Order: sequence, then structure tokens, then C-alpha cells
Amino acid sequence: MSFQLTEEALDMRQATREFTEKRVYPNAEEWDAKGEIPEDVIKEAQELGFFSVLIPEKFGGLELEMLTYAVVIEELSAASAGLGITVSVNNSLCIEAINLFGGDAVREKYLPKIAEGWIGAYCLSEAGAGTDIMSIGATAVDKGDHYLLTGNKLWVTNAGFADVFIVFAKTDPSAGRKGLSAFVVEAKSEGLSLGKKENKLGIRCSDTREVILVDVKVPKENIIGAEGDGFKTAVGILNGGRIGVGAQAVGIGMAALNEALKYSQEREQFNQPISNFQAIQFKLADMATRLEASRMLVYRAAALKDSGEKFIHREASMAKLFASQSANYIANEALQIHGGYGYIKEYAVERYFRDARITEIYEGTTEAQLMVISRDLLRS
Repeated sequence: MSFQLTEEALDMRQATREFTEKRVYPNAEEWDAKGEIPEDVIKEAQELGFFSVLIPEKFGGLELEMLTYAVVIEELSAASAGLGITVSVNNSLCIEAINLFGGDAVREKYLPKIAEGWIGAYCLSEAGAGTDIMSIGATAVDKGDHYLLTGNKLWVTNAGFADVFIVFAKTDPSAGRKGLSAFVVEAKSEGLSLGKKENKLGIRCSDTREVILVDVKVPKENIIGAEGDGFKTAVGILNGGRIGVGAQAVGIGMAALNEALKYSQEREQFNQPISNFQAIQFKLADMATRLEASRMLVYRAAALKDSGEKFIHREASMAKLFASQSANYIANEALQIHGGYGYIKEYAVERYFRDARITEIYEGTTEAQLMVISRDLLRS
């Protein structure tokens, strides 16, 4: 399979690099310390189209391929993993849920608004429900012309400034998988409130909060698909989400490797750069090989999705699994190459080390990816 990037993809890569070099790299450490991304940066990223990459042109988006999208997330995440996941959630979880599984009414109602500047978030996890989607306790009660949603959602990226939330709740707790449904809920809805911003280890500048819903009135037309389609929606968009996180992991790994290469040629011991030592050279070679393998797995999964393959659970999980493990390995080795300097905040590898860790947790843990891959292998 060829991963030759189109002219459009190369142009987006260049545009993303120009944006990150000017606006992100110089400020990423400050955003990490403050735990926020400035509003003007978000607005500029929206104007450049990063937040609407996967929205069809007829709704005002760029309608780019998943492979091009992966390139954008990779570049953004190399500069700031927090910004990368902010853009990724808006595209691969919110937009994809509406565009791929929503009916014409909900697509026409919300996709143009997101293209114009609204931001989306995704509410699936709860205190007792993560990998086990069917343990969700949130409920949606049919009231004739609307539903009443009640429940608490955790780990919601973009919650603090989101305009719309994709919320999963049970419409029929006794119906198993057919009893879960998904809805588009506007942030201004009465009964919806937010918890405090989470004080995270990494990706600190991304906004993560609890979302609390108490008898939130949601119009009937805001359901995504049909009642009972929630499980299908959740599983279906996870492929795109895992490609996005895989691309994020590639970006973090790329940034960590670049820092290690640079430092190893500047740092001297025994009257020579430490890059002259075989122990360091072998580390760099191993890091670069894992990074390239990760990139190819992510690009392959993205290209398969672009080709119209309906069942790419294995490929998306393989990409996310290997890229996330590799990002952690590369960041760890980059810190090791820096020695004591890598352990202090004046050096960027300390941030990459912290940012990499989450890639093995969200969008399905490492263990969940192994479960998906092994089950698919045994079925086939």
C-alpha cells in the first residue's frame, strides 16, 4: 500500500507547520504551565480549518481525507499534544459522530455551526463505565417530543469551552446494546453544568472536566441515528478516534526524537559530543525505527478508512497500540539521553514524557487494543 501524500495533504502539512512554528512551539511550555490554550490561538486554528477538517464542503468544512487529517494532528501534537487532542476530539469524535451516524436533520443543524466556529466534545466515560460501554448509567427518558437526559460524564475533553456535546445514555436499560443511544446536547441547555478543570499529569493545556446532566431537555431531532444506535455509533467512531490518537502519539515521538538528536550533538562528555558514543547512537536508531513504524501503521489505518473499508477495527487498534507504546518509549529514551537535564522543566522532553503517557489510556487502553486485535484475529 502506498502512502504517497497528495498535494493537498502536503499543503496542509506546510500550513500546519507554519502555524505551529509561529504560534505553538514558542508558547507550548507556558500553556502547559498555565493549563490552558489562549482563545486567540483556538480562533486562528479554526480560521485555518484545523477544527473542520472532516466536515463535508457542503456544510462549510474542508472535507479532507483521513490520511491528511492524521498529518495535521501529527504536526499539531509535535508542537503541543494538548492542542492536538483538542482538535482531534472535535474532528474524529464530535464531527464524525454527527456526519457518519446522524440523520440529515442533525447534520444540517450542527455541522455548519461547527464549521463556523462551534466546538464539540464527547461524553462517553463515567465513574463506572470506560472500556465497558454497557455499564453506562446515564439515562434518556422519552417524553414525547423530547428526551430528558440525566447522568454524570467524566474526562470530557474540550468541556470548558464546548458548544455541543455528544452524549451517550440509555434509552432502554433492559435492551442491552440496543438500549444505548447518542444525542447532540447544546452546552447552553438548562440542567447541564460542568465540574472543575482536571489538574492532569500531561496534555495540561487541554480542557478536561466532568459534565453533569440533570433532566436536560433534548429535542427528538437531536438523536444521532435511531434510538438504540448508540453502541454502533460509539464503536464506529472509535476507529477514527484511535487513528487520531495514534497520529498524536507519532507527533509526540517525533518531537522527542528531534530534541534527543539536537541535544546529543550539543552535549559533550570526555571531550566529544555524546552522539559519538555507540550507546547513544543505538538509542537514536531504535527510536527513529519505532517512530517510522508507528507512522506507517497510522497512515495505513487512515488510508484504509479513506478507501471505504468498513471493518478496520484491527488496523486502527494496531496503529493506536504501537504508536502509543512507541511514543512512551521514545520520550523515555529522549529523557534518558538528556540525563539530569531531561528531568527539569527547562527542557521540552520533560513535557513530552508526561504527554506521551495518556496515549496508552484514552480512546481505549493498551489492554483494550490488545483485546480488539486478538478477538479479530481469532474470528478471522
